[in-house]
Amino acid sequence: MGIAIAVRDLRKSYGELRAVDGISFEVAEGEFFGILGPNGAGKTTTLEIIEGLREPDGGEVSLLGMPSWPRNPALLGRMGVQLQATSFFERLSAREQLRTFAALYGVSERRADDMLELVGLTSKAATRTEKLSGGEAQRLSIACALVHGPDVLFLDEPTGSLDPQARRNLWDLLRAIAAQGRTVVLTTHHMDEAETLCERVAIMDHGRILQTGPPAALIRALSRPVRVSVESGRLSRDEARQVAGAAAMTDDGVSLSFTTTDPGTVLAGLAAHHALAGLQVQGATLEDVFLDLTGREYRA
Repeated sequence: MGIAIAVRDLRKSYGELRAVDGISFEVAEGEFFGILGPNGAGKTTTLEIIEGLREPDGGEVSLLGMPSWPRNPALLGRMGVQLQATSFFERLSAREQLRTFAALYGVSERRADDMLELVGLTSKAATRTEKLSGGEAQRLSIACALVHGPDVLFLDEPTGSLDPQARRNLWDLLRAIAAQGRTVVLTTHHMDEAETLCERVAIMDHGRILQTGPPAALIRALSRPVRVSVESGRLSRDEARQVAGAAAMTDDGVSLSFTTTDPGTVLAGLAAHHALAGLQVQGATLEDVFLDLTGREYRA
């Protein structure tokens, strides 16, 4: 598997602000890669430099084996870009919008219509873009980024303003796109989204990459206690204490919960007392990793 994106010591400043401060990473061909970070971490600036939309102050960026700056016309047809803010040509229907994008790349109208079907908007083909819901507009934006069949797709916070149902529907679409073998680079504030979709993530803050790796590996490395909960009332107080051992135990009358670094022992004890009704096991998440690395203070 080759390298689709290679970033080496990338830097970009605005006055005294170091938006990107010497970061390096690689993205393999066909990989779904996430860039995570608080507001102002440098995610969007990084993407814009890789896409050739912004000139770096220093460092090197290679996209599909070619420098992305100065802006390279040879790369334009090989990448698709979905920006943070969706913007369409005015007074066009969804079909007209997509066909216009297709024409810019010399792509047939039939290909545009096929893309409408791929993103589930065939029934909205005649609807003007300003009448689309937030989720429908985001799907159309992704269709515009994909209509010319790019090798690499960049998605900058594609679900930022969507409701839970629209987000999940868009996740299904992104999984289908990734399954076609495309390289996908995603920035997002939603940790569950990155944990679900991305094969690897880079967590950024203050222009630097703090950690990179598969979400599951980053979570395991955090070594946080696990919370095991069952229905309250299934065990006597003495039995619950016996199961708890060294684990912390709470009972709020609805759930009996154990906080432990040895969940296997607790689960075995609950099973021995036939007290697994309502079992829930909650370990650390990517959000815990994110907060551990970046802190909890408010960001502008």
